[in-house]
Amino acid sequence: MRTRVTDMFGIELPIFAFSHCRDVVAAVSRAGGMGVLGALYFTPEELETELAWIDEHVDGRPYGVDVVMPASYEGAHFAPDELVGRLRSMIPDGHRAFVENLLTRHGVPPLSADADAGKVLLGWTDATARPQVEVALRHPIALLANALGPPPADIVELAHAHGVKVAALASTPRHALKQVEVGVDVVVAQGTEAGGHTGEISTMVLIPQVVDAVDVPVLAAGGIGNGRQMAAGLALGAEGVWTGSLWLTVEEADTPELARRRILAATSRDTVRSRSWTGKPARLLRNEWTQAWESEESPGTLPMPLQFMLVSDALRRIGRSDAAELATFPAGQIIGVLNQVRSAKDVVYGLVEEYAEAMERLGRLTAD
Repeated sequence: MRTRVTDMFGIELPIFAFSHCRDVVAAVSRAGGMGVLGALYFTPEELETELAWIDEHVDGRPYGVDVVMPASYEGAHFAPDELVGRLRSMIPDGHRAFVENLLTRHGVPPLSADADAGKVLLGWTDATARPQVEVALRHPIALLANALGPPPADIVELAHAHGVKVAALASTPRHALKQVEVGVDVVVAQGTEAGGHTGEISTMVLIPQVVDAVDVPVLAAGGIGNGRQMAAGLALGAEGVWTGSLWLTVEEADTPELARRRILAATSRDTVRSRSWTGKPARLLRNEWTQAWESEESPGTLPMPLQFMLVSDALRRIGRSDAAELATFPAGQIIGVLNQVRSAKDVVYGLVEEYAEAMERLGRLTAD
């Protein structure tokens, strides 16, 4: 397959795989696509370790790194050294009490006294994402991607100075135009079906709108889980696909076993756009956690990054308990067809085979 993105990155297949698991990233790149490591959950030191491992296991194939540098968030004007403290003070006591009461009702115990300190902020801010960018650019990455708004212009310039292309996610044509204005090389048009932070426009509607609005290559994202959907994305004008939830159940993924089983059993109706994770709308697995935040007793969610700072320890406590009914995580509607565990390589090859079959079938419709 050959499109502008395959030429841009020197890859065989226009398949981009977003994952927080380094094994998935390396496996997809080795299979001819491009793995993209989500940096959000890593400290700069941890990210250095992850990228060093990928460098050694990717067989010289290109890969990327995804960071989160939101266009807007609470506390953007705070100095970096006072950021966490100032933000903590902005979390109302009523919200803390709501979370604690929810956990108590479900029998979730507190963290042990010797538990590691949680990552309450992650890379949700400019100040915390920039060190991740610095680490990433010390490695031979081919792509730096950004979510939640256009990346800062100086970051785009810095990446380009290192010979690294920049991509950014967009959920409306207006967002896509803003991305191009700051100099991104690729726009990821992400429909509402996608897991994690996502907008309201469906992929089928969004892709042609974005393709018509910008002159850079567009990747189709949101609900891409098989070759027919890949063919549809390219038919709509995209030049590749950006996939995420698809990789949650592959053999290489470090998805916890409980979460993997829930994904394999889920239907496409078992997700919901909720602010209960970060304060911005994100598609999550629907359960008693997301329902609690929509209930009458909920105090309402807080703006980014306060919401995650509020719930980060709660999510850790849930993960270490038996309260599966509260365990939620980002997942797109494509989880409804993820019903078996395969290797990442097999998933990549399956996408290509299904794409070829879809194109052959369409070709027969127009054959003389």
